Amino acid sequence: MRITFLLPSDNLTGGNRVVAIYAQHLVARGHQVLVVTCAPDRMNLRNKVRALLRNNWQQLRNNAAPQPGHIALSGITHKVLERPRAITASDVPDADIIIATWWETAVWMHTMPACKGRKVHLIQGYEVFPGQKTIDKVHAALQLPNLKIAISSDLKQTIENKLGNLGIYVIPNAVNLTQFNAHPRSKQYTPTVGFVYSIAHFKGADVCTRACELARQQIPELKVVAFGADKPSKEVPLPTNTEYYYRPEQAYLQKIYSACDAWLFGSRLDSFGLPILEAMACRTPVIAVPIGAASDLLGDGTGILVAKESSEEMATAIVTICRQSANEWQERSDRAYRKAHSYSWDDATTCLLNIIQLKNRE
Repeated sequence: MRITFLLPSDNLTGGNRVVAIYAQHLVARGHQVLVVTCAPDRMNLRNKVRALLRNNWQQLRNNAAPQPGHIALSGITHKVLERPRAITASDVPDADIIIATWWETAVWMHTMPACKGRKVHLIQGYEVFPGQKTIDKVHAALQLPNLKIAISSDLKQTIENKLGNLGIYVIPNAVNLTQFNAHPRSKQYTPTVGFVYSIAHFKGADVCTRACELARQQIPELKVVAFGADKPSKEVPLPTNTEYYYRPEQAYLQKIYSACDAWLFGSRLDSFGLPILEAMACRTPVIAVPIGAASDLLGDGTGILVAKESSEEMATAIVTICRQSANEWQERSDRAYRKAHSYSWDDATTCLLNIIQLKNRE
């Protein structure tokens, strides 16, 4: 089939990684895939001045020469518009399937003629954020007539609790089981935990930082590692002496996950939470709040679920895992590994094609 994906931009977010992986798997099966993205946004003069006053040279450099995102790095055929604007029918070829991946792209897709393909909305989030007045537009986009696929049952439930039954299918994300893999190992000599760092409040880095500080009251030698796409800021500090990896190579992530006894997930808003699954695939038990796919992945005792925004409960869980016997930790590590490796991107791609083909026959 000829398949077109629509993205608002190319970057290093988890959502773009998902699209890149789907595209690669579809190409491997003989399908023709094109990804169309808007041109990168440029900072306006006001924000440039603000960045200068804050000595945020990295932000200014990124604005001048944006770093390649997951689509550009994937090798998939990629068309970038000449400037930031809506993607129109004239920007995309005729195809069998066209897939929107963000609420605005679903709106743009809706206006396109049938020759551009059967319309599919890959819903990767409930895209309503604090401070933004787009909720009515997002809700309208979610109710457009198309085939809807969500990446987690939690996301489907969140949307349908607000808008009623929309006939949303669920295809959970997976991870690259070649990239995220690890041999059986023992606990670290020095108790070690890790998490993904972001300055965005909804990502919950402050929850994880506070949990580490509380856990150190009982385990003073606790080591903390983290990685992220943001440079640490004073407003969102990392725990003292954190071993931080800024924009690490994708191939290095497995080493970071595998160096930990537990991985922390404290997000306030997330539709899936790929780091949960990536850490599990590397035999690292996860301590998480019940956001995104966390409940589905950890609810059977594979990891530890804690209350939302509760650094205290997360700290207790850190101490629990770090003080487990070698055999107890090994058992939990093995359970995490088996759960993550029971489902692959190849399985997810098969589900995607089966649902599309089923709806095409109706």
